[in-house]
Amino acid sequence: MFVGSLSYEVPMEVIKISPRGYCYGVVDALQIARQAAKDATLPRPIYVIGQIIHNRHAIDELTKMGIVTLDGPDRATILEQVSEGTVIFTAHGVSPEVKRRAQERGMHCIDATCPDVTVTHDLVRDLVAKGYYILYVGKKGHPEPEGVMGEVPGHISLLETEADVDALALTADQEEKIAVSTQTTLSLWDTHRVIQHIKARYPHAEVHVDICNATQSRQEAVAAQAKGSDLTVVVGDPRSNNTNRLVQVSEDLAGVPAVRIEDLSQLKTEWLKGKKRVAVTAGASTPSQLTREVIRYLEQYQSD
Repeated sequence: MFVGSLSYEVPMEVIKISPRGYCYGVVDALQIARQAAKDATLPRPIYVIGQIIHNRHAIDELTKMGIVTLDGPDRATILEQVSEGTVIFTAHGVSPEVKRRAQERGMHCIDATCPDVTVTHDLVRDLVAKGYYILYVGKKGHPEPEGVMGEVPGHISLLETEADVDALALTADQEEKIAVSTQTTLSLWDTHRVIQHIKARYPHAEVHVDICNATQSRQEAVAAQAKGSDLTVVVGDPRSNNTNRLVQVSEDLAGVPAVRIEDLSQLKTEWLKGKKRVAVTAGASTPSQLTREVIRYLEQYQSD
C-alpha cells in the first residue's frame, strides 16, 4: 500500500491576452524606415529624429540596416545634430517648425507619423482656427505632445493631472471657447478623470478624446482578460507610454500585480514562484517575437 502524498509539478496556465503588440501605426513607421534603408537613391546618412518607436530592439534592427537613431530632450535640439542627408520623423509626430528647419537646411525629409497622431495635429489646428483655446491632456516630456503643441504655440496648454487643471490661469478670451484634446496613448480611465475635472471647471469645454483604437482595445483587453490571474507580464520598452499604461490597467482595474519586461532576459523566476495563472500582453511598439519567446517560456515553466 502506498502511504504519503503525491508531489508533482503543475504546468503554468498562460493567458495570452488579445489584442496585444504591434499596432498599424508602428508597423507603418518601421516599414517606412526599412524601405528608406534599402533605397540607394536617398541622401546619406539616414537619421531618425528621436526613436522611431519606443522599443530598443526595433531600433537595433534599424541600426544594423545603417540607419542612425539620434536622441535628445526635444526634436528641435536633436535636429541640430544633423547637417546633411535624410531625416525620418518618428511615429510620435513632429512640429511644423522642426519640419521647416529640416527643409531649410536642405535635408530630405520622410514623415513616419502615425495616422492617428496626424488626426490630432489636424484637429487642434482646425479648432484654433475657429477661435478655440486647447487644453491638451498628455504626458509631459513625451514626444507626441511636443509635436501637437507645436502646431498651435500660444494657443494650447499641456495637462497631465487634475492639479495641472487647478493651476491653469487662462485669460477671459481663452476661457470663452475651450476645446479638449488628448494624447493617443494615454490610459482611458486616467484621461477620463482629468477631463471630468476640466468639465467641472469649464462646463462649456468641447471634448475630443483622441486615444487611438489600438490603445483602447489593448487596455480593455487587459482589464477584462487578466482578471483572476496571479500575475500579468507586460512586454515592452520602459519609454513606451502605452506599455506602462498596460501595467497600470492590470493593477488598478483587473486587480492583478504586473511586471514590465523588455524581453525574456528580464523575466525573473522569483516572480513566478507560487503562480499558477499568468497573463501576458505587450505594448503597441513591442516586436511580436519578443512576446512569443516569453509565452513559450511560461508555457514550459513548471510551477511549484
